Amino acid sequence: MGMEVTEKTVKLAVNGGINFGSKLNARQLLVLAKYLPDDQELELTTFQQLYIEIPEGRKEEAVAEFEAAGLSCYPVGSFVKSLRTCNFCKGAEEEGMPVAIELNRRIAGKPVPFTLKPAYTGCPVGCGEPLVNDIGIMKVGEGYNLYAGGKSKGQDAAPAGLLFEQLTPEELYQKVDRLIEIYAEHGKKREQMHKFMNRFGKEQLMEALNQTFR
Repeated sequence: MGMEVTEKTVKLAVNGGINFGSKLNARQLLVLAKYLPDDQELELTTFQQLYIEIPEGRKEEAVAEFEAAGLSCYPVGSFVKSLRTCNFCKGAEEEGMPVAIELNRRIAGKPVPFTLKPAYTGCPVGCGEPLVNDIGIMKVGEGYNLYAGGKSKGQDAAPAGLLFEQLTPEELYQKVDRLIEIYAEHGKKREQMHKFMNRFGKEQLMEALNQTFR
């Protein structure tokens, strides 16, 4: 009996995209089940994503099917994760859902020194937990506050620091893009945003964030 050759698998992160809460429908569950062998499990993460292992040769086919069912697919590893959000309980417009969707479109999947978790919340109650994640956005009134360097785990857990207040959506996109750029360029391999900011220094970071190259 020869040894059975098992095909290499790739891990994909999937979710239902940004909406009123983190939800999946029957069609989405069925298409995920189709790619799950009997002996495999679907992993539920704390970041509104599911991890599924797909045979490498079927990745493109799976992604196409998942997306056709309305699922969003993201890479797993040292990338910017999809934006964790609140449930937009006061309504899409009031809590800036279009801004969260656009922000996610711009940043999710970008390569970075270490997995980066961005979180968004549409009002000061903070259900999206922006202050304990690498990058946090909180809509306050008409503007957007940007936080960075939050750490939720470990004995050195710490809230994120406030970088900017009352940004317009356009300013927010620009500052978040720039923050990720700076981190990607100057961060060491496997260095979390929290540690990077402590090493880089707040003053130097703010200086770099306020430089405009456009």
